[in-house]
Amino acid sequence: MIAEASNRLSRPEVERLVREVLTQRLHGQITPPPATERRATYAPVAGGPPHPLVVNVSARHMHVTPADLEVLFGPGSKLTKLKDLYQQGEFASEQTVTIVGPRQRIIPSVRILGPVRNYTQVELSYTDGIYLGIDLPLRISGNHEGTPGCTIMGPKGAITINKGVIRAERHVHVSQADMDYFGIRDGDYMKLRIDGPCGVTFDRVKVRYHPKVVLEVHIDTDEGNACDLDSATHMELFK
Repeated sequence: MIAEASNRLSRPEVERLVREVLTQRLHGQITPPPATERRATYAPVAGGPPHPLVVNVSARHMHVTPADLEVLFGPGSKLTKLKDLYQQGEFASEQTVTIVGPRQRIIPSVRILGPVRNYTQVELSYTDGIYLGIDLPLRISGNHEGTPGCTIMGPKGAITINKGVIRAERHVHVSQADMDYFGIRDGDYMKLRIDGPCGVTFDRVKVRYHPKVVLEVHIDTDEGNACDLDSATHMELFK
């Protein structure tokens, strides 16, 4: 589902939110720590998958429409690249925003990923949702039916989206070659086993096909912490 057009906040409303955020921070209310990106890669072996198995922790982030980007960062604004992501053409931008929850708690420095999309969406972990007071539904990116919204503050303005705040369902991006090797189809579910001191097997890893991608699993920050991805000794993706 495509997110509905965002409601624009008036200047007095933006100023009120800024004052509340500053008051909150002056009173020592703790905000969640920065969500770091982590990656583990295992090279293919003889007779194995056509691409390396890459598992990425997808830290909290935002996707944005061109119109909402201009409200947040000013007329004519474009996303500027900070660094490339694993999939070709995708990147982490230099632009960040502040997410304001229903209880006026905030998470600052949430990075926007590029390129721009035809919907605005915020992806958080369950821990983030609990902190903000948002009951996050588990969804595949772009499925916004019945999802909550939030207020998003940028340096030049703020928007309130009526829906589009989700916890992203863990998933694996695959090419046709990957699907042929594993014997899977788009929309299937797989399992991901991560061995190590905090080894765990993740069930229900959604298969997402696109002709221009290579094999990559996305899990969120909570899941990456649970398995301590940095200490992984072996990883395996299977049906």
